[in-house]
Amino acid sequence: MEFGIGVGPMFFLGDLGGSPGVGRGFVKDVDFSLTKLATGVFLSYHPNEWLNFRVALNHGVVEGDDAETTLKGGREISRYNRNLHFKSHIWEAFVAAEVYPTVFFERHDDLKGKLRPYGLIGIGGFRFNPKAKDNNGNWVALQPLRTEGQGMAEYPDRKPYSLFQMEIPMGLGIKYYVTDKMYVGLELIHRQLFTDYIDDVSTNYIDPIHFDTYLTPANAALAKQMNNRQLNINPGSNPGRIEGVQRGDPKDNDSFFSTLLKVGIRFNEGDSPNKRARRQLRCPVFY
Repeated sequence: MEFGIGVGPMFFLGDLGGSPGVGRGFVKDVDFSLTKLATGVFLSYHPNEWLNFRVALNHGVVEGDDAETTLKGGREISRYNRNLHFKSHIWEAFVAAEVYPTVFFERHDDLKGKLRPYGLIGIGGFRFNPKAKDNNGNWVALQPLRTEGQGMAEYPDRKPYSLFQMEIPMGLGIKYYVTDKMYVGLELIHRQLFTDYIDDVSTNYIDPIHFDTYLTPANAALAKQMNNRQLNINPGSNPGRIEGVQRGDPKDNDSFFSTLLKVGIRFNEGDSPNKRARRQLRCPVFY
């Protein structure tokens, strides 16, 4: 058995912000200035040395902001002018299997001083709640505002999204055993997601008149603010017809990944009778 904690940055990949040029996947569009530290705890069970089953709980904060886009005169200008932003806490739980392929090449039982790389894959779920600042600087939950017409009869293809979603975590890591019972490690985990609404942005603008039909007057006013922030760049300008204009990219789901520095402790194994017997019988040749 193993118990441990981890801390490290959690990176968001979505529709908002990003690097110059056309939006890209993975590291190119990470906004490092908005990256926050995530923390986690885990409990693992080793049925043998090459296989491990883990239960993990993690918390982090992800953000995206078009105002952070680096301008170089390319396609990124349209994202900057869109002027959207969001922030969300991520509460995550998953189970995963870890495989340690180098175990089969080890020549002694002691763990102290060993390096063990591994790969992992699992399944889990997470809760999120995207928010943005209104014109008064208050953080407002975006999902209830139906900013892209979710659940409106006029847009039947846009279903309300749940704040709880499934995920497939997958990644690589390495452990270094300081002693037989304690290790430090570094781990990179990517989450394959099934939603494009972590940042509340996915498809096209809607006609803002429909907010008055489906929301209270107060929420309708907020929804109009959050739906189209372009007016905030050029106050008093007329953006013209906005319905149907691209707001996000529905072809790619959002995702996030983390790099955690981990510390773990093994217990309920090192002083067992079988372990002591193996130590007494092993050959004095090792690496």
